[in-house]
Amino acid sequence: MPRLSEVIAALDALWPPASAEDWDAVGTVCGDPDQEVSRVLFAVDPVQEIVDEAVKLDADLLVTHHPLYLRGTTTVAASNFKGRVVHTLIKNDIALHVAHTNADRADPGVSDALAGALDLRVVRPLVPDPADADGRRGLGRVCELDHPLTVSEFAARAAERLPATAQGIRVAGDPEALVRTVAVSGGSGDSLFADVRAAGVDAFLTADLRHHPASEARAHSPLALLDAAHWATEWPWCELAAAQLDEISDRHGWDLRVHVSKTVTDPWNSHSPSPGAPN
Repeated sequence: MPRLSEVIAALDALWPPASAEDWDAVGTVCGDPDQEVSRVLFAVDPVQEIVDEAVKLDADLLVTHHPLYLRGTTTVAASNFKGRVVHTLIKNDIALHVAHTNADRADPGVSDALAGALDLRVVRPLVPDPADADGRRGLGRVCELDHPLTVSEFAARAAERLPATAQGIRVAGDPEALVRTVAVSGGSGDSLFADVRAAGVDAFLTADLRHHPASEARAHSPLALLDAAHWATEWPWCELAAAQLDEISDRHGWDLRVHVSKTVTDPWNSHSPSPGAPN
């Protein structure tokens, strides 16, 4: 069995910590570099439900997309929920490793996994990483559909292919307009509207679209907007990442058992449609 330090080195090669945003908090949160690793669990959120799942699974390593401590802390006391997470991990000898914006920028990364879940062909990054001479890394992806769909048909595909959430898919735009090209960005994407307009795509699928940026984007152009749940747009990366670690394990003869959590940690858990609202 490999040591934690060996597994982390392999993960850092996939998602170099140096490529993360300056404000981000990626890397290993807790764990003994010399401990052996035989079972790994991938998930989006490092919340208590997921940590309890890792304990039940007898995992040695939990890899999440979202950081546990994004803005730092002065305490890990078990009297708060993040402290309880740390205590549970340490008591059960489970390491926690985070790949966030470094996984967003990777090739393949979070948006590649999102495009794959929607059966889209990736053409290029939406916001290329200037440090990548090959032009493959960066934020978001510009994609093509295998055949044109209407906005409503593409929204239905997204609702069917992405994990089910209370929100589903919100749509802004002409439901009968044809979609041939799409920009996708896993997670919050309304800071990318200028890049999406510059890409000249027919639609933009992302998450956490706010009223004013969405309204202004619609006023600029006939761009269709598809707003999915944040968790749902990032969960496909867990399957991609698990497959990447499986391949590394096979290559090194590590015999790791790699799992993906299917626990829905989207914070919204129910939806009541307004009477008479558009469908």
